[in-house]
Amino acid sequence: MSLPNGEVMTWESKMELITRNLQEVLGEDRLNAILKERDLKIYWGTATTGRPHIAYFVPMSKIGDFLRAGCEVTILFADLHAYLDNMKAPWELLALRTQYYEKVIKEMLLSIGVPIEKLKFVKGTDYQLSKEYTLDVYRLSSVITEHDAKKAGAEVVKQVEHPLLSGLLYPGLQALDEEYLKIDAQFGGVDQRKIFTMAEKYLPQLGYVKRIHLMNPMVPGLAGGKMSSSEEDSKIDLLDSPSAVKKKLKKAFCEPGNIEDNGVLSFAKHVIFSLFKEGEKFVIVRDEKNGGNLEFSTYEDLEKCFASQELHPADLKAATEIYINKLLDPIRKAFESPELKKLASAAYPPPPKKQAPKQAAAAATPANDAIDPHRLDIRVGKIVEVGKHPDADALYVEKIDLGEEQPRTIVSGLVQYVPQKEMQDRYVVVLCNLKPAKMRGIESCGMVLCASVEDDGNKKVEPLDPPADSAPGDRVTVEGYESGTPDQVLNPKKKIWEQLQVDLKTSSSCEAQWQGVNLQTKLGRITCKSLKNAPIK
Repeated sequence: MSLPNGEVMTWESKMELITRNLQEVLGEDRLNAILKERDLKIYWGTATTGRPHIAYFVPMSKIGDFLRAGCEVTILFADLHAYLDNMKAPWELLALRTQYYEKVIKEMLLSIGVPIEKLKFVKGTDYQLSKEYTLDVYRLSSVITEHDAKKAGAEVVKQVEHPLLSGLLYPGLQALDEEYLKIDAQFGGVDQRKIFTMAEKYLPQLGYVKRIHLMNPMVPGLAGGKMSSSEEDSKIDLLDSPSAVKKKLKKAFCEPGNIEDNGVLSFAKHVIFSLFKEGEKFVIVRDEKNGGNLEFSTYEDLEKCFASQELHPADLKAATEIYINKLLDPIRKAFESPELKKLASAAYPPPPKKQAPKQAAAAATPANDAIDPHRLDIRVGKIVEVGKHPDADALYVEKIDLGEEQPRTIVSGLVQYVPQKEMQDRYVVVLCNLKPAKMRGIESCGMVLCASVEDDGNKKVEPLDPPADSAPGDRVTVEGYESGTPDQVLNPKKKIWEQLQVDLKTSSSCEAQWQGVNLQTKLGRITCKSLKNAPIK
C-alpha cells in the first residue's frame, strides 16, 4: 500500500492505522506476524434491520483505516442473523434491505474519501444455507453449552427468560462466519466481546484456527445511551435534511463539562477527527462577545476545553452540525435518484399517513363511542434496568422490554412499596398507550399496573404478575374483548383510561378483573401476590 506521496507503508505504520482508536485487540501477536508477511483480511458484519444512521460512520471510519492500510475487507450483510434475532426484520423485506445497506455503505465510504477497490460485500444466506455450513452448525451445537451460547449473546441478542433457540444459535453462526469468509480478523463493537471469546474457544475444537478480534468502543447516542435505529431522537438518519439535523442536535444530550456520556463529543472523536487530513483543525465559530472562534488540532484539546466548560454545548453542537452535513450531503444527493428513492421506500415502507385531527379522533373512537377494554394496549414487560429518579426519592426510572426493538422508559412511584432488587428483571403488566408524560423531567411512556389498597392510613401496592413463561410483548386482554385494535394513544380529553380504570380490580382470589371478567394472556390469567378486592391503577 502506497502513501499519497508515493512512499510504501511499513507494516508498523499499517499496524498503527489498523489499531488506532480501538478499545481492545485480541491476538495482537498474530496481527503483527501477518502484517510482516502480507496484508490483513478483515470482516465486519451488520444485521440488516433498521435504517443505518450516522453512528455507522464510526465503524465506517475504521473500515476506512483498514482499507487505507491495504487490508482486504469483507462486509457481511447478516440477513439470516437479522431474522433469527427475534425476527427483527421481516423475511420478505430482507433482500431489499440488503440492497439498501450496500448502496448506503458505498456512499458513506465514498463521502469520506475511502478507496473501495479491496472491499467486497457478502450476504449471509449466500453460504449459511449450504450443506457444509449446516453440518458445522450441528458440530458446533454438539460442543457448545447452552450457558456459553446465552452468555456469548448477552450484549447483542435480545435477552428473555425463556429465549428462542434462534437467539442461542446466533453467536455460533457469527463464530462460524470467520471460517467460511476465510478471514484473519473480525471487527466489531466491544459489546460483541463475548461472542469473539466464544469463537476463540470453540472454533479450534472444530479444527479451525483462532482469529484476531478488533473492537471499537461503544459510542453514546445523541439522547445518551446507545444510539438506536428505533429511538428517533437518539439518531440522525443518513438521509435527514439539514433542518432535521439541526433539530435533533439541539435536543441531543450534551451536559456542560460531561465528557463521559456525550454522543456529540464521541462523534467528534471517532468520526470527525479520524477523517481529518494532516494540518486540518476542528473549528468552532463564535461571536467575539463569546470569546471568538476556537480551533483544535487534536481531539484531546477539544475534550479538555469542553471539560473545563470553556466551550459551551451549543457551540459544540453548532460546529458538529456543519461537519455532519458535509458528510451527509453526498449521500443525500445520491439518494435523490428515482432508483434509490424507490429502493429506500420499498426497503423501509413509510408508516401510514397521519390523519387530520378530526379524522384521527373519529378513527380512535368507535361510532357508538363505546368505552370497551379492547381499547387498552396492555402488554407483558420485563424490567431490564431500574434505578431511582435523580430528582424524586419516591420514583423509580425503569427500562422495560415490551417486545419492541428497544426498551421503553417508564417512571413508577413504587420506591416505598417494592425494593429495587425485586424490581430488577421482574415481569410486569404495562399499559402502553397512555400519552407520554414528563415525570420530574423524565418522559414516561407507559404505566406499570398495580393492585393498591389503603387500610388505616397504611398503603399497600403490588405490581400485577403475568402468567409463568410469559414473554415481553405478550398482549393482555379481557375475556370476551380479545378482538378489536387498541387505540394508538388514549385520548386524555376523552378520559378513556379513567372510565375503564374504575372497573379494574382484583378478585377475592387475587385475579385481575374488569367488571368481574378476568384479564388474561394466551398463557393464563393476570394475578397479584396477595391483595384481594383491590383497585388496579
